[in-house]
Amino acid sequence: MPQSGGGRYHWLTEHKIAHRGLHDLAKGVAENSLSAARAAACAGYAIECDVQASADGEVVVFHDETLERLTDATGRLDALSHFEIARLTLRGTREGVPTLRDLLATIGGNVPLFIEIKSLFDGDLALARNVADIVAHYRGAVAIESFDPAPIAELRAHFDRSGISGVPLGIVAEASFEGPDWSFLTAAQRDELTQFSHVARTRPDFLSWNVADLPHAIPRRCREELGVPVTTWTVRSAEQAKAALAFADQIVFEGFAP
Repeated sequence: MPQSGGGRYHWLTEHKIAHRGLHDLAKGVAENSLSAARAAACAGYAIECDVQASADGEVVVFHDETLERLTDATGRLDALSHFEIARLTLRGTREGVPTLRDLLATIGGNVPLFIEIKSLFDGDLALARNVADIVAHYRGAVAIESFDPAPIAELRAHFDRSGISGVPLGIVAEASFEGPDWSFLTAAQRDELTQFSHVARTRPDFLSWNVADLPHAIPRRCREELGVPVTTWTVRSAEQAKAALAFADQIVFEGFAP
């Protein structure tokens, strides 16, 4: 595994990471939009994005499971084909929902990209495989991460065969999975996430940890004992960034200019 903040994947912590791009809806720049990606790249920031699958399997860049917060449409994103999604407009902008292919073409390898695979923790690995197929043809610095150990373990198990042998794989995590946002998890899933007991099969190259849960034994062990770099999300002020960097190697930020 790499040394914390260095080693094979030294670039993981070289740039501050713009959460869902450098977005500012007051200026007509929505999260996870191509404009947000361009703004982050122009400022020299790495970019974090979220991906999900359309009904017909296209990988689209979108955070929520449902459409209401981010568009004028309603219902579930995964109920729509990518042709139907392409007709949507991101709320407060004139932009559509980009595909992962669109985003990669826009960034063009100029700054690192962190792709978070959204998951229902239902064992469906099609999205992870599709992301790998797309990323395998990209020549820029890109990392793949998820809260769900299953897609990361799947990509790890087929690392070379999938064509992503140079792509770091990471886990997004926090201290507790007991809240309402995690009510769909089984007891076994909740225990695995809380105890980080999936590490033998996921073998993460990096960890992205909730800033509200720092300091914590898991990111400390990752950095100090395993040599795994730690990023921390979502940092929303310079003061919070300064405090967080005592326990992490880089920040994932939004809402201010770090």
